[in-house]
Parts: sequence; structure tokens; C-alpha cells
Amino acid sequence: MSWLELSVVVQKDSLARVEAALEDLGALSVTLLDAEDVPILEPAAGETPVWPNVVVNALFEATVDRGGLFDALQLMVAWLTPERVSFRDVADADWTRAWMDQFKPMAFGRRTFIYPWNIEPPDQPDQVVIRLDPGLAFGTGTHATTALCLHWLDGLALSGRRVIDFGCGSGILAIAALKLGAAEAIGIDNDPQALLASHDNAERNGVLDHLHLYTPENAPVLSADVVVANILASALIALEATLAALCRPGALIALSGILRGQEGEVMAAFAADFSELEVVQQEDWVRITGRRRSAG
Repeated sequence: MSWLELSVVVQKDSLARVEAALEDLGALSVTLLDAEDVPILEPAAGETPVWPNVVVNALFEATVDRGGLFDALQLMVAWLTPERVSFRDVADADWTRAWMDQFKPMAFGRRTFIYPWNIEPPDQPDQVVIRLDPGLAFGTGTHATTALCLHWLDGLALSGRRVIDFGCGSGILAIAALKLGAAEAIGIDNDPQALLASHDNAERNGVLDHLHLYTPENAPVLSADVVVANILASALIALEATLAALCRPGALIALSGILRGQEGEVMAAFAADFSELEVVQQEDWVRITGRRRSAG
């Protein structure tokens, strides 16, 4: 059996209308993909994050008339033109997972590897493998902001240490820290969806017993040897006191989600509480690392 897939690129503001129209026309499923290389980092509480431009893929039965489907959709979404819409036949397979074929294993540093669930990693004892099921809103390591943090964690001696992942998203950084030897990881995120994704990914990677997850308002008083925050420059600056309080004296911190050109402002905000501040750039993004100063 085969299926008919309709694809259309829409702007964020039009997404809800297009989704509703496709569902009204009998779409069996509607899935969303990033139309560009735009990261979704830290969502606000209660927010469902979406990219500025989205590829909407709708699946229909193979017998549906393409011309009639387009005409009906155009009546419901007046701005739609033929150039925006494409059709293709999809073989009877696990079509909901087919896009994951484009998500290949990735290496970060000397020993850390991210694998999707559809690819079995080789049996190499010196590799630290994190298995992920990529989702709409959460990092998979493909974006520079996450990659910068993974490279940094890969180079640390984490054995016996506690790590806090502030703005944990999929939990990828907390899970990586645990697989790299950390004794305990704390994931903090203001989106319950992120905490659920972190929980599920940690369970699938066999580290759930060592991961504790909280929203910021429910987190107990904590301190850690290593803190990583992959959010946004403006949020990092606003949260400087919070992040500093999470760091034990001498603790290491990594700040990411910072666009090139924003590093000066972030470093200025953290200079009073952190020493040894260093900047590493990848593409248009930078990571800042430092060490918590001792009290007094």
C-alpha cells in the first residue's frame, strides 16, 4: 500500500490555519519540519515553540485526487499558490520515521556520539553513545549551540561530579554528562514537555536513576560541580545570579545559545562571579566557559 504526501512551506503565523485546513480535508496525519536552520532554544512557560518557516507534511490515502485536494485547500487558504505545494508518493513503510533517515550519527569531541534510534551503533567500548529520538522542540546535537556544549562536556573529567543542565530541553546534555561519568545530573526547564522528553530519553539511555528533573519554581536548593546553560543571551544575562548560585566555588560553567557579537555583553554580566572566561565560536554561535570564583 502507498500513500500521498502533500508538502507546503508556511510561515509561523499561518501554521494553525493550514493545519486545520488539512485536517478538515481528511489528512491522516500532519507533521512539521524546520524549513531553515533555525534553532528552537528555551521556550517560555506554556509556549509551544515553532520555527519561523515550517514545512508541513500531510499524509492522505493514495487514491485522493491531487488537483481536487489542492483546489479545496486553496479555497480554505486563499494565499496558497501551486509553487508552494508539492506532492509525492510514499511507500508503505514507517512513514512517520522516514525523515529520520536524514539524521545520521554525529561525533562530538574524542568519545561522545549521538545516534538516532533507527541506527545501531558499533560495539566500541571507548565510545560514549547517546541514543535520541528527535522531537519538534528539543535539541538533538545538530545545532551549533548544542554541539558546542557537547564538545565541552566531552573534554571534562566528570567522574563522581554533579552536573546541572539549565534549560535541559531533550536532556541531551544531562544524559551525555551521565554517560561521560557524572555521578548525578539535574535537568531544569520551564516547559513540562521538555521534562517529559528528558525523562523518556534518559530512560531509553539507561541513566534515569541518576537524573532528577525540575521546573525552576520546584527545584530544591542545589549546587553543582558543572553547570551548562544552552538558552539565549538575554536569558543568560537575566539569570546570571541564579546560575552563579547553582555553582559551587571552583565549579565550571558553559553558556551557549549566544549569537556572535553578543558575547561581550554576556561576559560582562558574568565577570564578577566567574573567572577564566573563554569564548569558542562555531558558525554564527559562541560558547562562553568559566570558573566560579570563591566567596569572599
